[in-house]
Amino acid sequence: MQHYDIAIIGAGLAGSLAAIALARDGHRVALIGPRPAVADGRTTALMDQSIEYLKGLGLWDEIEPLTAPLVAIHIIDGTKRLLRAPPVNFRAAEVGLKAFGYNIPNAPFLEILEKREEGLTALERIAAPAMTFDIGEIEARVGLEDGRTITADLIVGADGRRSAVREAAGIEAFTWSYPQTAVVLNFGHELSHQEVSTEFHTESGPFTQVPLPGNRSSLVWVQKPRDAEATLKLPTDVLSRTIEDRMQSILGKVSAEGTPQSFPLSGMTARRFGKGRAALVGEAAHAFPPIGAQGLNLSLRDVMTLVDLIGRPTGGQLAADIGDRFDGRRRMDIVSRTASVDLLNRSLLSDFLPIQALRAMGLQFISSAGPLRGLLMREGIHPGSALRSIKDSLWEKIGRKRDEGLQH
Repeated sequence: MQHYDIAIIGAGLAGSLAAIALARDGHRVALIGPRPAVADGRTTALMDQSIEYLKGLGLWDEIEPLTAPLVAIHIIDGTKRLLRAPPVNFRAAEVGLKAFGYNIPNAPFLEILEKREEGLTALERIAAPAMTFDIGEIEARVGLEDGRTITADLIVGADGRRSAVREAAGIEAFTWSYPQTAVVLNFGHELSHQEVSTEFHTESGPFTQVPLPGNRSSLVWVQKPRDAEATLKLPTDVLSRTIEDRMQSILGKVSAEGTPQSFPLSGMTARRFGKGRAALVGEAAHAFPPIGAQGLNLSLRDVMTLVDLIGRPTGGQLAADIGDRFDGRRRMDIVSRTASVDLLNRSLLSDFLPIQALRAMGLQFISSAGPLRGLLMREGIHPGSALRSIKDSLWEKIGRKRDEGLQH
């Protein structure tokens, strides 16, 4: 029976990145799960903190040619309501960055990760699905579809919203749904996007254009389920014109590419993010609508925390309480991000006039308040940085007053 330090269930982006990071540190890792049956047509906008982590893993040089930088984000209230928010523009230069992050197509991103996995001697890629789990105090056992059983000191669930690892660990999840479906596709356009992402807020949800290399962009169009079904059936020329109209022709003539895909929107958060010899990352731990480029960035912070918590190999068995410690370290970030995205999405859907007024006033305040803008942008890029900035500023003021007192 083969034993590993860590068994990772789920070979999507989050699971693959965790496997690469841990194997690079010298841990014996099994990455378990079949390859996707259908190529993922979505893209992922990774913020500066996540990009720096990819650079540390030695992946960025291969990934960068696929990407487009996001130098600015424009938010436009595209609703027809009485109380509408003003346009809000965020520029990376305001916080001293060349770009907030980069937009990356998921399918080729995953292919690059798979190639890197092949070159890591400490990493074994197992394509057979995991069927059974026994997570004990001494070790975790995984039964594979091909009849094999492996053991590990730690099992990491990266197996999505219906995580079998989460269920086996006895961790409940709180789930909810939205009356929304996301239609995703890529499109070409006549005018340059100038590396700007534009998010139109509509009554049914966000309509978000994100730059790709050249005169191309990706689109996440959140609609009512019935409207999404109709959109998927549109002829390409009609779909292209519809997108152009929705974008108010800011990119000129539009040409939709390929076949659109759709994803019903729902939310989920696990009651715990780790327990004993099990830890949950990515959508096994949290899931929410595609707003504000939070999804994979949050998942990468799961990976960063797990890798930091486990540390380098010591020759002994991994501690039996890693899952519990992981839960403590991830709780604040996950709960706060999930709540904020859920609140923003529900504010778009609400017909309740006071909610619309609060949303409009909030965006107006962000648009006009310089110091707050900077704090919010830094917090979006590097979570926790806003609080650290406030704390450091307070300590600096206390220090100055103390020095002034001593001089007198």
